[in-house]
Amino acid sequence: MKLTFPALVAAALTVAAPAMADLVVPNMSYRTGPYAANGIPYADGFADYFTLLNERDGGIGGQKVQVPECETAYNTEKGVECYEALKSQNPLVLNPLSTGITYQLIPKIGVDGIPLYTPGYGRTSAKDGSVFEWVFNAPANYWDGASVAVKHILDQEGGDLKGKKIALVYHNSAYGKEPIRTLQELSKKHGFELSELPVDAPGQEQKSQWLQIRRDKPDYVIMYAWGVMNQVAIQEAVNIRFPMDKFIGIWWSGSENDVKPAGAGAEGYKALTFHGVGQDYPLYDDLKQYVYDTGKAAGAGDQTGTVLYSRGAYAALVIAEAIAKAQELAGTAEINAAQMRDGFEALDITAERMVELGLPDFGAPIKLSCENHGGDGLGRIQQWDAAAGQWNLITDFIEPDAEILDPLVKEDSAAYAQEAGLTPRCN
Repeated sequence: MKLTFPALVAAALTVAAPAMADLVVPNMSYRTGPYAANGIPYADGFADYFTLLNERDGGIGGQKVQVPECETAYNTEKGVECYEALKSQNPLVLNPLSTGITYQLIPKIGVDGIPLYTPGYGRTSAKDGSVFEWVFNAPANYWDGASVAVKHILDQEGGDLKGKKIALVYHNSAYGKEPIRTLQELSKKHGFELSELPVDAPGQEQKSQWLQIRRDKPDYVIMYAWGVMNQVAIQEAVNIRFPMDKFIGIWWSGSENDVKPAGAGAEGYKALTFHGVGQDYPLYDDLKQYVYDTGKAAGAGDQTGTVLYSRGAYAALVIAEAIAKAQELAGTAEINAAQMRDGFEALDITAERMVELGLPDFGAPIKLSCENHGGDGLGRIQQWDAAAGQWNLITDFIEPDAEILDPLVKEDSAAYAQEAGLTPRCN
Protein backbone atom coordinates (compact mmCIF):
# COMPACT_ATOMS: atom_id res chain seq x y z
CA MET A 1 0.00 0.00 0.00
CA LYS A 2 1.27 3.50 -0.77
CA LEU A 3 0.44 6.70 1.10
CA THR A 4 0.82 9.90 -0.90
CA PHE A 5 0.66 13.57 -0.11
CA PRO A 6 -1.14 15.86 0.47
CA ALA A 7 -3.73 13.42 1.85
CA LEU A 8 -1.18 11.43 3.86
CA VAL A 9 -2.62 11.72 7.34
CA ALA A 10 -6.22 11.21 6.23
CA ALA A 11 -5.20 8.21 4.15
CA ALA A 12 -3.30 6.73 7.07
CA LEU A 13 -6.49 6.76 9.11
CA THR A 14 -8.45 4.84 6.48
CA VAL A 15 -5.89 2.28 5.27
CA ALA A 16 -6.56 -1.13 6.72
CA ALA A 17 -4.01 -1.91 9.39
CA PRO A 18 -1.89 -5.04 8.99
CA ALA A 19 -3.09 -8.14 10.79
CA MET A 20 -1.96 -8.22 14.41
CA ALA A 21 0.39 -11.13 13.83
CA ASP A 22 2.08 -9.48 10.84
CA LEU A 23 5.53 -7.97 11.06
CA VAL A 24 5.30 -4.35 9.93
CA VAL A 25 8.33 -2.82 8.20
CA PRO A 26 7.35 0.44 6.44
CA ASN A 27 9.00 1.60 3.25
CA MET A 28 9.59 5.34 3.64
CA SER A 29 10.13 6.05 -0.03
CA TYR A 30 10.38 8.90 -2.48
CA ARG A 31 9.03 8.07 -5.89
CA THR A 32 8.28 11.74 -6.54
CA GLY A 33 10.25 14.96 -6.25
CA PRO A 34 13.76 15.95 -7.38
CA TYR A 35 15.37 12.74 -6.09
CA ALA A 36 12.80 10.26 -7.41
CA ALA A 37 15.18 8.67 -9.92
CA ASN A 38 17.32 7.47 -7.01
CA GLY A 39 14.51 6.81 -4.57
CA ILE A 40 12.56 4.49 -6.88
CA PRO A 41 15.15 1.69 -7.30
CA TYR A 42 15.95 1.66 -3.58
CA ALA A 43 12.25 1.41 -2.67
CA ASP A 44 11.74 -1.37 -5.24
CA GLY A 45 14.65 -3.43 -3.93
CA PHE A 46 13.51 -2.95 -0.34
CA ALA A 47 9.96 -4.10 -1.09
CA ASP A 48 10.95 -6.96 -3.40
CA TYR A 49 13.19 -8.57 -0.80
CA PHE A 50 10.36 -8.81 1.71
CA THR A 51 8.03 -10.08 -1.02
CA LEU A 52 10.57 -12.82 -1.70
CA LEU A 53 10.62 -13.83 1.97
CA ASN A 54 6.82 -13.91 2.07
CA GLU A 55 6.44 -15.91 -1.15
CA ARG A 56 9.37 -18.31 -0.76
CA ASP A 57 9.60 -18.73 3.01
CA GLY A 58 6.16 -17.77 4.29
CA GLY A 59 7.65 -14.69 5.91
CA ILE A 60 10.07 -14.66 8.84
CA GLY A 61 9.53 -17.20 11.59
CA GLY A 62 6.16 -18.05 10.07
CA GLN A 63 4.97 -14.42 10.18
CA LYS A 64 4.33 -12.48 6.98
CA VAL A 65 6.00 -9.10 6.56
CA GLN A 66 3.79 -6.15 5.68
CA VAL A 67 5.55 -3.22 3.95
CA PRO A 68 3.24 -0.17 3.98
CA GLU A 69 4.76 2.54 1.81
CA CYS A 70 4.77 6.23 2.64
CA GLU A 71 5.91 8.89 0.18
CA THR A 72 8.28 11.48 1.65
CA ALA A 73 9.48 13.12 -1.61
CA TYR A 74 12.83 13.44 0.25
CA ASN A 75 11.22 16.28 2.17
CA THR A 76 11.98 16.47 5.88
CA GLU A 77 8.57 17.83 6.89
CA LYS A 78 6.78 15.14 4.91
CA GLY A 79 9.09 12.52 6.35
CA VAL A 80 8.09 13.51 9.88
CA GLU A 81 4.42 13.39 8.86
CA CYS A 82 5.01 9.89 7.48
CA TYR A 83 6.52 8.87 10.79
CA GLU A 84 3.52 10.16 12.73
CA ALA A 85 1.14 8.37 10.37
CA LEU A 86 3.02 5.08 10.35
CA LYS A 87 3.75 4.71 14.04
CA SER A 88 0.11 3.84 14.73
CA GLN A 89 0.69 0.65 12.73
CA ASN A 90 3.25 -0.55 15.30
CA PRO A 91 6.25 -0.67 12.96
CA LEU A 92 9.24 -2.74 14.02
CA VAL A 93 11.77 -0.38 12.43
CA LEU A 94 11.90 2.62 10.08
CA ASN A 95 14.39 3.30 7.27
CA PRO A 96 13.80 6.93 6.14
CA LEU A 97 16.56 7.11 3.49
CA SER A 98 17.25 10.76 4.30
CA THR A 99 19.76 12.31 6.65
CA GLY A 100 17.53 15.33 7.20
CA ILE A 101 14.54 13.17 8.16
CA THR A 102 16.76 11.00 10.35
CA TYR A 103 17.99 13.98 12.37
CA GLN A 104 14.39 15.03 13.01
CA LEU A 105 13.28 11.53 14.02
CA ILE A 106 16.10 10.68 16.44
CA PRO A 107 14.52 12.54 19.42
CA LYS A 108 11.10 11.07 18.61
CA ILE A 109 12.08 7.41 18.40
CA GLY A 110 13.65 7.48 21.86
CA VAL A 111 10.29 8.52 23.28
CA ASP A 112 8.20 6.19 21.11
CA GLY A 113 10.58 3.22 21.28
CA ILE A 114 10.88 2.54 17.54
CA PRO A 115 14.27 1.59 16.04
CA LEU A 116 15.73 3.52 13.11
CA TYR A 117 17.93 1.74 10.59
CA THR A 118 20.03 4.18 8.56
CA PRO A 119 22.60 2.19 6.54
CA GLY A 120 25.26 4.45 5.07
CA TYR A 121 23.47 7.69 6.00
CA GLY A 122 22.01 9.67 8.90
CA ARG A 123 23.84 10.79 12.01
CA THR A 124 27.29 9.20 12.00
CA SER A 125 27.79 9.29 15.77
CA ALA A 126 24.68 7.11 16.15
CA LYS A 127 27.22 4.32 15.83
CA ASP A 128 27.70 4.84 19.58
CA GLY A 129 24.93 2.63 20.94
CA SER A 130 25.62 3.71 24.51
CA VAL A 131 23.98 7.04 23.62
CA PHE A 132 21.84 6.28 20.56
CA GLU A 133 19.93 3.30 21.93
CA TRP A 134 17.38 3.16 19.09
CA VAL A 135 19.51 3.98 16.02
CA PHE A 136 21.57 1.51 13.97
CA ASN A 137 23.72 2.57 10.99
CA ALA A 138 25.70 -0.54 10.02
CA PRO A 139 27.46 -1.55 7.87
CA ALA A 140 29.17 1.84 7.36
CA ASN A 141 28.65 5.56 7.89
CA TYR A 142 29.64 8.83 6.26
CA TRP A 143 32.85 9.20 8.28
CA ASP A 144 33.87 5.66 7.42
CA GLY A 145 33.37 6.57 3.77
CA ALA A 146 35.59 9.66 4.01
CA SER A 147 38.33 7.64 5.68
CA VAL A 148 38.10 4.80 3.16
CA ALA A 149 38.34 7.31 0.30
CA VAL A 150 41.48 8.83 1.82
CA LYS A 151 42.97 5.39 2.41
CA HIS A 152 42.40 4.58 -1.26
CA ILE A 153 44.07 7.84 -2.26
CA LEU A 154 46.98 7.01 0.04
CA ASP A 155 47.33 3.68 -1.72
CA GLN A 156 47.30 5.42 -5.11
CA GLU A 157 49.98 7.85 -3.92
CA GLY A 158 52.34 5.33 -2.37
CA GLY A 159 51.29 6.17 1.20
CA ASP A 160 52.29 9.85 1.13
CA LEU A 161 49.83 12.74 0.77
CA LYS A 162 52.06 15.55 2.02
CA GLY A 163 51.55 18.60 -0.17
CA LYS A 164 48.64 17.04 -2.08
CA LYS A 165 45.34 18.86 -2.59
CA ILE A 166 41.94 17.24 -2.06
CA ALA A 167 38.68 19.09 -2.79
CA LEU A 168 35.36 18.11 -1.23
CA VAL A 169 32.34 18.91 -3.39
CA TYR A 170 29.31 18.47 -1.18
CA HIS A 171 25.53 18.79 -1.06
CA ASN A 172 24.94 21.85 1.14
CA SER A 173 22.80 20.01 3.68
CA ALA A 174 23.20 17.97 6.87
CA TYR A 175 24.15 15.03 4.65
CA GLY A 176 26.83 16.78 2.65
CA LYS A 177 28.39 18.41 5.71
CA GLU A 178 28.82 15.11 7.57
CA PRO A 179 32.37 14.28 6.32
CA ILE A 180 33.90 17.74 6.77
CA ARG A 181 35.25 17.29 10.31
CA THR A 182 36.63 13.85 9.45
CA LEU A 183 38.43 15.11 6.37
CA GLN A 184 39.81 18.06 8.32
CA GLU A 185 41.31 15.68 10.90
CA LEU A 186 42.63 13.38 8.18
CA SER A 187 44.25 16.36 6.43
CA LYS A 188 46.12 17.18 9.65
CA LYS A 189 47.27 13.59 10.00
CA HIS A 190 48.40 13.09 6.40
CA GLY A 191 49.45 16.60 5.44
CA PHE A 192 47.13 17.23 2.50
CA GLU A 193 45.37 20.52 1.81
CA LEU A 194 41.56 20.33 1.98
CA SER A 195 39.20 22.70 0.18
CA GLU A 196 35.44 22.62 0.73
CA LEU A 197 33.00 23.46 -2.05
CA PRO A 198 29.29 23.46 -1.09
CA VAL A 199 26.60 23.10 -3.75
CA ASP A 200 23.04 24.18 -2.98
CA ALA A 201 20.23 21.71 -3.66
CA PRO A 202 19.23 20.33 -6.04
CA GLY A 203 22.68 20.97 -7.53
CA GLN A 204 21.99 21.86 -11.14
CA GLU A 205 24.26 24.92 -11.00
CA GLN A 206 27.92 24.11 -10.28
CA LYS A 207 29.86 26.23 -12.78
CA SER A 208 31.61 28.33 -10.14
CA GLN A 209 32.71 25.31 -8.09
CA TRP A 210 34.25 23.56 -11.08
CA LEU A 211 35.89 26.73 -12.32
CA GLN A 212 37.53 26.92 -8.90
CA ILE A 213 38.63 23.31 -9.23
CA ARG A 214 40.12 24.07 -12.66
CA ARG A 215 41.95 27.04 -11.15
CA ASP A 216 43.16 25.34 -7.95
CA LYS A 217 44.06 22.03 -9.63
CA PRO A 218 43.41 19.64 -6.72
CA ASP A 219 44.99 16.22 -7.06
CA TYR A 220 41.72 14.51 -6.10
CA VAL A 221 38.06 15.40 -5.72
CA ILE A 222 35.79 13.65 -3.22
CA MET A 223 32.05 14.15 -3.67
CA TYR A 224 29.10 13.82 -1.28
CA ALA A 225 26.06 14.45 -3.47
CA TRP A 226 22.68 13.02 -4.40
CA GLY A 227 20.35 13.00 -7.36
CA VAL A 228 20.92 15.41 -10.24
CA MET A 229 23.87 16.99 -8.41
CA ASN A 230 25.88 13.84 -9.16
CA GLN A 231 25.11 13.96 -12.87
CA VAL A 232 25.91 17.66 -13.15
CA ALA A 233 29.19 17.30 -11.20
CA ILE A 234 30.39 14.43 -13.36
CA GLN A 235 29.56 16.34 -16.54
CA GLU A 236 31.31 19.46 -15.23
CA ALA A 237 34.36 17.36 -14.41
CA VAL A 238 34.31 16.06 -17.98
CA ASN A 239 34.01 19.61 -19.29
CA ILE A 240 37.16 20.78 -17.48
CA ARG A 241 38.97 17.50 -18.30
CA PHE A 242 39.43 16.55 -14.66
CA PRO A 243 40.87 13.00 -14.55
CA MET A 244 38.01 10.65 -13.71
CA ASP A 245 40.19 8.17 -11.85
CA LYS A 246 40.97 10.98 -9.39
CA PHE A 247 37.27 11.72 -8.80
CA ILE A 248 35.72 9.63 -5.98
CA GLY A 249 32.09 9.80 -4.91
CA ILE A 250 30.56 8.55 -1.69
CA TRP A 251 28.20 5.55 -2.12
CA TRP A 252 25.27 7.91 -2.74
CA SER A 253 27.19 9.31 -5.72
CA GLY A 254 27.81 5.98 -7.39
CA SER A 255 24.71 4.73 -9.19
CA GLU A 256 24.10 4.14 -12.87
CA ASN A 257 21.90 7.25 -12.89
CA ASP A 258 24.92 9.36 -11.99
CA VAL A 259 27.30 8.27 -14.73
CA LYS A 260 25.25 7.31 -17.78
CA PRO A 261 24.27 10.87 -18.76
CA ALA A 262 27.96 11.73 -19.27
CA GLY A 263 28.42 8.84 -21.71
CA ALA A 264 32.01 7.91 -22.47
CA GLY A 265 33.22 10.92 -20.50
CA ALA A 266 32.42 9.16 -17.22
CA GLU A 267 34.87 6.35 -17.97
CA GLY A 268 37.03 5.63 -14.92
CA TYR A 269 34.93 7.56 -12.39
CA LYS A 270 35.13 5.97 -8.94
CA ALA A 271 32.69 5.67 -6.06
CA LEU A 272 32.63 3.99 -2.69
CA THR A 273 30.29 1.14 -1.91
CA PHE A 274 29.62 -1.15 1.04
CA HIS A 275 28.18 -3.98 -1.03
CA GLY A 276 28.63 -5.90 -4.27
CA VAL A 277 27.64 -4.88 -7.79
CA GLY A 278 25.46 -6.42 -10.47
CA GLN A 279 23.08 -9.35 -10.15
CA ASP A 280 25.35 -12.34 -10.56
CA TYR A 281 24.25 -13.75 -7.20
CA PRO A 282 21.98 -16.71 -6.38
CA LEU A 283 19.57 -14.33 -4.61
CA TYR A 284 18.59 -12.86 -7.96
CA ASP A 285 17.55 -16.31 -9.25
CA ASP A 286 15.12 -16.55 -6.35
CA LEU A 287 13.86 -13.01 -6.93
CA LYS A 288 13.16 -13.92 -10.55
CA GLN A 289 11.32 -17.11 -9.64
CA TYR A 290 9.21 -15.85 -6.76
CA VAL A 291 8.83 -12.12 -7.41
CA TYR A 292 9.50 -11.00 -10.99
CA ASP A 293 8.02 -13.96 -12.89
CA THR A 294 4.91 -14.00 -10.70
CA GLY A 295 4.13 -10.34 -11.30
CA LYS A 296 4.71 -9.35 -7.68
CA ALA A 297 7.60 -6.91 -8.22
CA ALA A 298 7.23 -3.47 -6.68
CA GLY A 299 8.32 -1.53 -9.76
CA ALA A 300 8.51 -1.72 -13.52
CA GLY A 301 11.25 -4.35 -13.45
CA ASP A 302 13.84 -2.10 -15.09
CA GLN A 303 15.92 -1.48 -11.96
CA THR A 304 16.91 -5.01 -10.96
CA GLY A 305 20.61 -5.38 -10.32
CA THR A 306 21.28 -1.65 -10.29
CA VAL A 307 23.30 -0.18 -7.45
CA LEU A 308 20.39 1.41 -5.62
CA TYR A 309 18.03 -1.53 -6.12
CA SER A 310 20.64 -3.81 -4.58
CA ARG A 311 21.18 -1.35 -1.74
CA GLY A 312 17.48 -1.31 -0.93
CA ALA A 313 17.39 -5.11 -0.98
CA TYR A 314 20.48 -5.22 1.25
CA ALA A 315 18.83 -2.91 3.78
CA ALA A 316 15.81 -5.21 3.82
CA LEU A 317 18.10 -8.22 4.28
CA VAL A 318 19.77 -6.71 7.34
CA ILE A 319 16.37 -5.83 8.81
CA ALA A 320 15.10 -9.35 8.13
CA GLU A 321 18.12 -10.87 9.87
CA ALA A 322 17.54 -8.59 12.86
CA ILE A 323 13.90 -9.70 12.96
CA ALA A 324 14.95 -13.35 13.01
CA LYS A 325 17.45 -12.65 15.78
CA ALA A 326 14.79 -10.78 17.76
CA GLN A 327 12.38 -13.71 17.39
CA GLU A 328 15.09 -16.06 18.61
CA LEU A 329 15.87 -13.93 21.67
CA ALA A 330 12.22 -13.30 22.54
CA GLY A 331 11.13 -16.89 22.02
CA THR A 332 8.23 -15.76 19.86
CA ALA A 333 7.68 -14.86 16.22
CA GLU A 334 5.29 -12.04 17.17
CA ILE A 335 7.87 -9.50 18.29
CA ASN A 336 7.44 -5.82 19.13
CA ALA A 337 9.66 -2.81 18.44
CA ALA A 338 11.56 -3.11 21.74
CA GLN A 339 12.38 -6.74 20.98
CA MET A 340 13.39 -5.69 17.46
CA ARG A 341 15.89 -3.28 19.00
CA ASP A 342 17.36 -6.18 20.98
CA GLY A 343 17.60 -8.19 17.76
CA PHE A 344 19.57 -5.43 16.06
CA GLU A 345 21.91 -5.12 19.02
CA ALA A 346 22.65 -8.88 18.91
CA LEU A 347 22.94 -9.01 15.11
CA ASP A 348 25.74 -11.20 13.78
CA ILE A 349 25.72 -11.69 9.99
CA THR A 350 28.73 -13.81 9.11
CA ALA A 351 30.31 -14.44 5.72
CA GLU A 352 28.85 -17.94 5.88
CA ARG A 353 25.39 -16.54 6.49
CA MET A 354 25.71 -14.26 3.46
CA VAL A 355 26.42 -17.36 1.37
CA GLU A 356 23.28 -19.01 2.77
CA LEU A 357 21.31 -15.88 1.88
CA GLY A 358 22.46 -16.07 -1.73
CA LEU A 359 24.86 -13.13 -1.59
CA PRO A 360 28.40 -14.51 -1.24
CA ASP A 361 31.03 -11.75 -0.82
CA PHE A 362 28.31 -9.13 -1.25
CA GLY A 363 28.72 -7.39 2.08
CA ALA A 364 31.24 -7.55 4.91
CA PRO A 365 30.22 -9.39 8.10
CA ILE A 366 28.10 -7.30 10.46
CA LYS A 367 28.40 -7.82 14.21
CA LEU A 368 26.71 -5.31 16.50
CA SER A 369 26.62 -4.80 20.26
CA CYS A 370 25.35 -2.40 22.90
CA GLU A 371 28.34 -0.13 22.31
CA ASN A 372 28.62 -0.58 18.53
CA HIS A 373 25.53 0.07 16.41
CA GLY A 374 27.52 0.71 13.23
CA GLY A 375 29.63 -2.34 12.54
CA ASP A 376 33.20 -2.16 11.25
CA GLY A 377 32.62 0.50 8.59
CA LEU A 378 34.35 -1.33 5.76
CA GLY A 379 34.04 0.01 2.23
CA ARG A 380 35.18 -0.85 -1.28
CA ILE A 381 35.91 1.17 -4.40
CA GLN A 382 33.96 0.60 -7.57
CA GLN A 383 34.86 2.07 -10.96
CA TRP A 384 32.65 2.83 -13.93
CA ASP A 385 33.27 1.00 -17.21
CA ALA A 386 31.44 3.18 -19.71
CA ALA A 387 31.90 0.84 -22.66
CA ALA A 388 30.40 -2.10 -20.77
CA GLY A 389 27.86 0.08 -18.96
CA GLN A 390 28.66 -1.41 -15.58
CA TRP A 391 30.43 -0.88 -12.27
CA ASN A 392 33.45 -3.03 -11.43
CA LEU A 393 34.83 -3.56 -7.95
CA ILE A 394 38.53 -2.63 -7.96
CA THR A 395 39.47 -3.11 -4.29
CA ASP A 396 38.76 -5.47 -1.45
CA PHE A 397 37.04 -4.13 1.65
CA ILE A 398 39.07 -1.29 3.19
CA GLU A 399 39.06 -0.64 6.93
CA PRO A 400 38.52 2.98 8.04
CA ASP A 401 40.97 4.80 10.31
CA ALA A 402 39.71 4.03 13.82
CA GLU A 403 42.44 6.21 15.34
CA ILE A 404 40.76 9.26 13.83
CA LEU A 405 37.12 8.17 13.78
CA ASP A 406 36.57 6.60 17.21
CA PRO A 407 37.39 9.80 19.17
CA LEU A 408 35.19 11.84 16.81
CA VAL A 409 32.25 9.50 17.33
CA LYS A 410 32.70 9.61 21.10
CA GLU A 411 33.03 13.39 21.15
CA ASP A 412 29.91 13.96 19.05
CA SER A 413 27.78 11.37 20.83
CA ALA A 414 28.83 12.73 24.26
CA ALA A 415 27.81 16.23 23.16
CA TYR A 416 24.42 14.90 22.05
CA ALA A 417 23.93 13.03 25.33
CA GLN A 418 24.63 16.21 27.30
CA GLU A 419 22.32 18.27 25.08
CA ALA A 420 19.50 15.70 25.29
CA GLY A 421 19.98 14.93 28.96
CA LEU A 422 20.79 11.27 28.30
CA THR A 423 22.85 8.99 30.55
CA PRO A 424 25.04 6.68 28.45
CA ARG A 425 24.33 3.00 29.03
CA CYS A 426 26.32 -0.22 28.30
CA ASN A 427 28.33 0.12 31.53
